[in-house]
Amino acid sequence: MTSTASSTDTRQDQAPHEQRPTWQQRLRRFGCTAGPTSDVRDRLVPPYAAPGPRLWAALGIPHAPAERIARWSAWAGPLLITLLAGVLRFWHLDRPKGVIFDETYYAKDAWALVHRGFEVNWDKNANNLILSADGAVPIPTDAAYVVHPPVGKYVIGLGELMFGFTPFGWRFMTALLGTLSVLMLCRIGRRLFRSTFLGCLAGALMAVDGLHFVMSRTALLDGVLMFFILAAFGCLLVDRDRARARLAAALPVDDDGRARPDAHVAETTRLGLRPWRWAAGLMLGLAIGTKWNGLYVLAAFGIMTVLWDVGSRRVAGARRPRLAVLRHDLGWAFLATVPVAVFTYVASWIGWILSPSDGSGGYYRNWAATDGKDSSWSWLFPDWWRSLWHYEAQVLDFHTHLTSPHTYQSNPWSWIVAGRPVSYFYEDPAPGTDGCPVDAGGKCAREVLALGTPLLWWVACFALLYVLWRWFFRRDWRAGAIACGVVVGYLPWFFFQERTIFYFYAVVFLPFLCLAVAMLLGAVVGPPRATDTRRVAGATGAGVLVLLIAWNFIYFWPIYTGQAIPIDDWRARMWLDTWV
Repeated sequence: MTSTASSTDTRQDQAPHEQRPTWQQRLRRFGCTAGPTSDVRDRLVPPYAAPGPRLWAALGIPHAPAERIARWSAWAGPLLITLLAGVLRFWHLDRPKGVIFDETYYAKDAWALVHRGFEVNWDKNANNLILSADGAVPIPTDAAYVVHPPVGKYVIGLGELMFGFTPFGWRFMTALLGTLSVLMLCRIGRRLFRSTFLGCLAGALMAVDGLHFVMSRTALLDGVLMFFILAAFGCLLVDRDRARARLAAALPVDDDGRARPDAHVAETTRLGLRPWRWAAGLMLGLAIGTKWNGLYVLAAFGIMTVLWDVGSRRVAGARRPRLAVLRHDLGWAFLATVPVAVFTYVASWIGWILSPSDGSGGYYRNWAATDGKDSSWSWLFPDWWRSLWHYEAQVLDFHTHLTSPHTYQSNPWSWIVAGRPVSYFYEDPAPGTDGCPVDAGGKCAREVLALGTPLLWWVACFALLYVLWRWFFRRDWRAGAIACGVVVGYLPWFFFQERTIFYFYAVVFLPFLCLAVAMLLGAVVGPPRATDTRRVAGATGAGVLVLLIAWNFIYFWPIYTGQAIPIDDWRARMWLDTWV
């Protein structure tokens, strides 16, 4: 078991300030504790932590098998947690057998997209027809005006193509991506903290979060958006490690075999094409093609990866790291993210673009040939481009002026404490029907409530404060990366408080909340050099808290899955009046 608490401790084992070489004085401001005999490669690419010998001795495992277990656990641990998450998410995925909440839009839009290339207007009784006919219904031809890009609906439609136009079919891909996101978070946490234990802990926390669980079992777009954003973050994290490894390999080595910072190498080394950064651009384009708030993520992650480059070159010894990044990295960073994301976004509209422009294709597809035929730009841009631009302008106007009241809308101030969850489905079956016990003594309640596991979210409030403290006062880049993920998924909504918005949008920054909680629990466990008493006490406290979070998820399981429970049991789970 390892902790993150000691890796950026700048107060111990320091040489007197006046005895430090100039490069060490500079690194001191950024959390480095270099001694006169340290190898800068260990700071550019820190080694992964391994369980201490005391743990293996306590378990009675010899050194050689212990090393193999530690090596295998890098994948075995995340895969076991992913298996648990997958079993939970795919268990009775077709229940409730109905079209719940906004599935009424996205399930049908997805089916139309994968067959016609654009969304269509469905009859008001289409939901009942789809369920009664097991999806065997004709697809209308009249184009519909929709306000979200097509990527997320194509993802949902892929599941429908494989398993039919049924509840299981339209929920399959969100369940799959939700499961895979747990695996990604385990691996991302491991790379971020250099600890398999903390990475697996972050993934396990998300596996038992109610909001992530419900969103993984519902055909909505926000779970898909979260997946692509998390994938982009993971790609940039891998890119960071590989770029730093390249710098480390280029540094000169002294007679003792230790690498030393070198200003010339740090300022002139080219880091190549960096394919993981291009992959991040692709993921960000898919995120924007799912929902437009991916644009904020593109901007924030782009700035973050450039700042990482500045830090990397500084650690390697650059005297002017910003200038070096400007010369060698900034242009490629822009090309690998912004143009790639824009191209991916436009390409996601290919079905709409290829649809007929004679009025029988996608909504507004014929705008350039009719209402926009006298445009001053008609000589420069093709009709499909001008029609798409007009469509996007109309969507922007819709999003910025959406004020239709909704029962479950909420202010973003309440999201972090799970103040106003969203009910996706509710029925009150009589005793002896729809799973309601005969001896219930009255009607039961069946609900699917998009509610984060309360204890996890409330602990996350304190974890965020801890992360911000480490970022501001300890210069911990990991805390800064986590804070960036939370802020970019959360803060923009405060500028639209008059707009109709919902708590389930918070699933986008949920993975970063789980990373924050894992980081906090790592500090609770204590640093490896702490006494056995301190470590046992910390591990006990952290373990009890994790078990309580898991119990909290189990307690709310019936209202996450739409199981029929006596109405008194349902009321007992409504801890806050705002949850009803």
